[in-house]
Amino acid sequence: MKKPFMLLLFTLIFAMLAGCGAPPPQDTPAAATSGESSSTETAATDDTPIKFATDASYAPMEFMDLDQVKGFDIDFLDAVMKQAGMKYEVTNTGWDTMLESVRQGTEYKAGISSVSITADRKESYSFSLPYFESTNVIMVKEGSDIKSALDLKNKKVAVQNGTTADILMSGIMGKDNSNLSRFESNALALLELDNGGADAVVADIAIVNEYIKNNPDKKLVSISDSKNFNSEYYGILYPKDSELKAKLDPAIQAIIDNGTYAEIYKKWFGTEPDLTNLKAEMAKG
Repeated sequence: MKKPFMLLLFTLIFAMLAGCGAPPPQDTPAAATSGESSSTETAATDDTPIKFATDASYAPMEFMDLDQVKGFDIDFLDAVMKQAGMKYEVTNTGWDTMLESVRQGTEYKAGISSVSITADRKESYSFSLPYFESTNVIMVKEGSDIKSALDLKNKKVAVQNGTTADILMSGIMGKDNSNLSRFESNALALLELDNGGADAVVADIAIVNEYIKNNPDKKLVSISDSKNFNSEYYGILYPKDSELKAKLDPAIQAIIDNGTYAEIYKKWFGTEPDLTNLKAEMAKG
């Protein structure tokens, strides 16, 4: 009984081993290995969402509403990406992380966060067409004797680190002036004014006006100074020489020309935008 059984067993094992080494049937394609691609995989790669970084602490431009990033910039970006026919994601990374990660261009391919286009930044980044005209203003408590930017020279001033407000006030007060306090976010700079640690905050006009509107009990006022604070223009931030610029600039132009931009602006600011200066700046390329 054992010999016929063992013979049968060896026959079955041999058949199984032969089957394991057999090539796949000719009518069944083999799966792609690392380094190979199929048309399906290529399509998936082309459809990968573009990852945008932001600092969601600039209401009404970008801010957190529970777990969602909202604001003018976010609605603007949504319109641009729909016009361009591209998928995207926005992540709240904070200001410094946004700047560094976009500069590297590995995880985040672009940034949108009320980023002013400046000559210094152009040395490290590429920018989209300008899409928003802004300026810095001074915010103080009612009754302050501060009337212009030059009045801030001997005052305690709070700004967000690395912003154009920081650059402007470093020029007026001196970069190493101990009275010039730099914070990681505008929210912290505003808190410093609330707590009496600063005489003034310098920040973008949209942010200051929104804060004053939402905090009437704090008795705050904004001061414009067109002599010392010129108009600035926001742009989408890219790594240097990014191909995204050529893809998104036509979409930005399109939503401004077709009225979509004006609708978004009115939603967030309650008025029609004056696009005269912005269009002139866009024409410069």
